[in-house]
Formats: sequence, structure tokens, C-alpha cells
Amino acid sequence: MSAPLPHDLSVWGMFAQADWVVKLVMIGLVIASIVSWTVLIAKHLELSRQRASAETFRDLLAGTTSLAQLDGSAASHPLVTEAHQEIAQSEDALDDRDGLKERLASRLDRHEAKLARKMTQGVTIVGTIGATAPFVGLFGTVWGIMNSFIGISEMQTTNLAVVAPGIAEALLATALGLVAAIPAVVIYNHFARAIAAHRAIVADSAAALLRVVSRDLSRGTLKRAAD
Repeated sequence: MSAPLPHDLSVWGMFAQADWVVKLVMIGLVIASIVSWTVLIAKHLELSRQRASAETFRDLLAGTTSLAQLDGSAASHPLVTEAHQEIAQSEDALDDRDGLKERLASRLDRHEAKLARKMTQGVTIVGTIGATAPFVGLFGTVWGIMNSFIGISEMQTTNLAVVAPGIAEALLATALGLVAAIPAVVIYNHFARAIAAHRAIVADSAAALLRVVSRDLSRGTLKRAAD
């Protein structure tokens, strides 16, 4: 008859009996997993709201022929504000149509890049978790197995009943590393696609706004629209 294992091999039991270094690794991985799921919820709500607003503004610009037609929330949209600011700063150079278009395109590109940096806040943390969590878990496993071998040497026995609990505790760190990493990678890839799609909508809106400004320039009504 085999001897009973001298350890509680439940998840909590293995954590409670693990070495303090392995415990710190496990706690860190659990916290990292919580951070990933928190970012998923918060960023999903943020991007959903921003994307709906961006799509509405893009569709509005598609049917706009002049800046003077924009009013209410559309007139105070960040892209329109950027356009008005550039037009105001170029008030004495409106005859240089190509120059104005070039400056406005550059300004809108910088606004898009700034928006992209803001949207990636928090997402990069999830990407870091996805890339590093397996290795952090592996470190905990290596440390735990090293302690198990030290215990084998001290007890001078290779009885599975003595060796198995320490190895199981060590492998739990690897399991937690995968539990933290796999969702983090999926979440990161999801937001990478969502942010790219949102940037495309903003780029479409910027291009539509440039066309509106170009129409006003061709008509000679841009100065009045900017006032």
C-alpha cells in the first residue's frame, strides 16, 4: 500500500505550502491576470463609445459641403477645432491653397497620432503581461523544483510521496503564468485590431474634412466659414 502524500494538494494548499519566492510569483501572476481583465472591460467601454461617436461624425462629414454647415457638437469636434485653428493662424495666407492644405493635413495627422497614443494606454501593459507571464511562471517553477531537489538531497530519498508535493507546487506557478498570459495575448490582439479600425475611421474623417476645406477654398468662402 502506498503511503499517503504528506501535503494538501489542493490549489490553495499548494500555494500555502510553497516557498516564499514561489508565493510572490503566484501573487504577481494573479494580480497581472486581474489587470488584464480590468483593462479589457474599461478599454472595451471606452473604445465602443469613441467608435460610435467617430462613425457618426464621419457619416456627417460625408454629407457636408462647407465648414459653415457644421454646428452644435460637430462644430466643436476636435478635428474641426484643429481645422479652425490652422485656418485662423493662416488667415493672411489663405490664397496659398496648397500650403494651407499641406499644413492642415500635417496638423490632422498629428492629431490622429496623438489620439492613437491615447487609445493604446493600458493596452501596452496587457501586451507586456502576455509576453512575460509565461517566463515569470517558469521562474517560479524552476525555483520550486530547485528547492525540491534540495529537499531530496537533505532527506536522501526519492520517494514520490516526498518529491511530488514540491514539484506540484512548482508546476502551479507555470500554470498560473499561462492563465495570465493566454487571455492577455488574446486581449492585446483584440484591442490592436480595434484600435487600427478606429484609426481608420479617424483617418476617413480627416480626409473628409480636408475635402470640405478644399471646397471652401475653391469657392473662396473659407474665411467666412472660419469666422
